Parts: sequence; structure tokens; C-alpha cells
Amino acid sequence: MKIGIIGSGGMAKALAGKWRSKHDVMLSGRNAERAQAAASETGAVAGTATEAAAFGDVVVLATRWEDVFSGIESAGGPDAFKGKIVIDINNPVSTESFLTTREDGRSLTQAIADHLPGAHVGKAFNMAQVAVWEDEDMHYDGRQMVTLYTADDEADTTIAALISDVGAAPLRLGGNAHAYQLEAAAAIVIQFLFAGRDPQTIFNFIQPEIKAVR
Repeated sequence: MKIGIIGSGGMAKALAGKWRSKHDVMLSGRNAERAQAAASETGAVAGTATEAAAFGDVVVLATRWEDVFSGIESAGGPDAFKGKIVIDINNPVSTESFLTTREDGRSLTQAIADHLPGAHVGKAFNMAQVAVWEDEDMHYDGRQMVTLYTADDEADTTIAALISDVGAAPLRLGGNAHAYQLEAAAAIVIQFLFAGRDPQTIFNFIQPEIKAVR
């Protein structure tokens, strides 16, 4: 599978580093030198946002949440995402109030899906900090990490597979109408992180049927 990532920060590098063993990955960013350095570090290739969107069967939006729509425009606008699976990993959360900034009761993911009517959109990888995704083990308290996600039906199988490919167990919450709940839950994690909790702080579901024998 080909994965284009709009962004080259910590999350982009952590996910690219995991996916590179099974997939072709392109990182991009507004700073070409930074994108090239991130690509070299992870074994991916570097390109522009336009190139990453064209490259990927899957396109991951890994900018700051404030920059998601400008990132989409820099990649060529909605037409560049037609037929693509698009994964939103962002959390529109205020680091002052630790509340979601979406005041209309809808998620950022839904807003992205509305903006990209030709794409198949989902939300994943938003419930943990970079250090978690960098972890090679992905087991906590003796249990494999469970990653909640939302997706439309066309994106479901692919997003679940990409979660498995980083070492976590996928658990679909529902369609993108439920993405607001993921963003709100992430706000709780972010509040704990800012209060000084370990960077590997997560919510984890107990699923005895997937408990790995170690």
C-alpha cells in the first residue's frame, strides 16, 4: 500500500517508522528540509504535500489541527483526495481549557469529510501521544494496546489494517458521527499529559480475547 502523509512532525515520523516495513510511505511538509530529514530518519521518501496526496492510496492528515484545511489546500484541494482513504489523526483541543474547540457539536473529522466529498474519511491514532506510537512493544499492563477509530464503510478495513500494522488492536467505535467522542476522550488524555503524567498515558480497553501470550 502507498501512504502519503501531510506533515513531518513527531506523529508523522512515528507512524511512518512503523508502516515502512510493510508499505511505501511519503512524508511532506511546508519545510522541505525538515520533511527530508524526517523521511531519512524513518526510511520513507520526502515530497511536497501535492506529491504526497497524489502518491498515497491512503493520505494521513498529520498537521496541527489548526492547519488541517490549509494542508488540504496545499495538497491541491478536495479534488486531490478523490477516491483516497483519508485518516484524520488530529485533536481540536484547547490546551488552556482542555475542551474541544468544535462548538457546533460536530467533530473535525466530520468537517473534513464534508470538505472532501470524494474521499473516504476516518479518524484514528488520536488517542495517544507520540511516545506511545514510537513504542515497539505496544503492550500495557500485559495487554495489547487497543486503538479506537471511526470510519465510513469504505475506509473501515484499511484503517483497521494500518492500526494492526503499528502493533495495536483496532476497535471501531462506529462511523464518523462518533468521531466527536474520540476527540473529547483525547482531551482527557491531553489534560493528564499537561499535568505531568507519563507520555505513555493511554486509555486501554480490556479485551481478554486479544490478550497476547508473552
